[in-house]
Amino acid sequence: MMTVNNSHPALLGLSVQQLTDWVKEQGQPAYRGQQLYDWIYHKGAKSLGEITVFPKQWREAVGHVEIGRSTIHYKAIAPDQTIKYLLKLADGQIIETVGIPTEKRLTVCVSSQVGCPMACDFCATGKGGFTRNLEAYEIIDQVLTVQEDFKRRVSHIVFMGMGEPLLNINSVVTAIKSLNQDVGIGQRMMTVSTVGLRGKIRELAEYDLQVTLAVSLHASYQNIREELIPSAKTYPLSQLFAECRDYVKLTGRRISFEYILLAGLNDLPEHAIELASQLRGFQSHVNLIPYNPIQEVDYKRPDPARINQFMDILKQRNIAVSVRYSRGLEADAACGQLRASKV
Repeated sequence: MMTVNNSHPALLGLSVQQLTDWVKEQGQPAYRGQQLYDWIYHKGAKSLGEITVFPKQWREAVGHVEIGRSTIHYKAIAPDQTIKYLLKLADGQIIETVGIPTEKRLTVCVSSQVGCPMACDFCATGKGGFTRNLEAYEIIDQVLTVQEDFKRRVSHIVFMGMGEPLLNINSVVTAIKSLNQDVGIGQRMMTVSTVGLRGKIRELAEYDLQVTLAVSLHASYQNIREELIPSAKTYPLSQLFAECRDYVKLTGRRISFEYILLAGLNDLPEHAIELASQLRGFQSHVNLIPYNPIQEVDYKRPDPARINQFMDILKQRNIAVSVRYSRGLEADAACGQLRASKV
């Protein structure tokens, strides 16, 4: 792929000033930087050849320079109008992105890696292995693709697709800043999800972003967490919670804890009581997520009574909690399932 400069393999993700500098390097007047910016971020240009306000001769001369847009390889539409996309990248790799609409919101669930190295036992993406990190422009592209396909503005972004965002923190933070400044989505409308990696939560805090941090907890006892999440063996819950408390102190922002409920494994009353004791006095919110079954493992979703009991125990102990049901169950909802079935 043509390299625009050493640090940017594509034009997408560059600021208006950076694009202006680039067009001037090509011998074009400075005002073309603003034109290029508008066409990339607001008019959906996929190639420089589409930008009709540019002189034809110059368009042909720089036609080999990549804007950095993917192509839609496949899409599955659920009855609730959630759309799961498989996007083909420039090198032929396939990633998943999801558009989740409601009357007032359009949320995009973005991927940060091709595959995932964390190998969590209940996760379809983790079963598929890891290929590479995504570049910042490949993350931004996912949001623009959903926005264009739905023909409405994206309001919220969750980094909960394929991959562990904090293993690709530079690209993720660069993408967050561009999505905020160039696409116009508020940082407070973005959530970054992590399984928890030693030192990485503190590193994210130092970027001084306004995003919500969501920590994938999934167990309140260390031995059960190790069963589900291999990396937990080297990063115990006590250390993870200590780093989370540091994050709250540094940022002043509460943390969301994601807790997938697996029938008979982590959904018993004693698990809820232990979770409540660990979160006492913590500026936090718990999202309970009833499990989406995948073919590779035998975990089951708890019945509604068990889910409600778990939630009630947390509420009785003054823990902020809600239940989040996955959207688009009919469209291979669990992350990684559609990619596994169509690639």
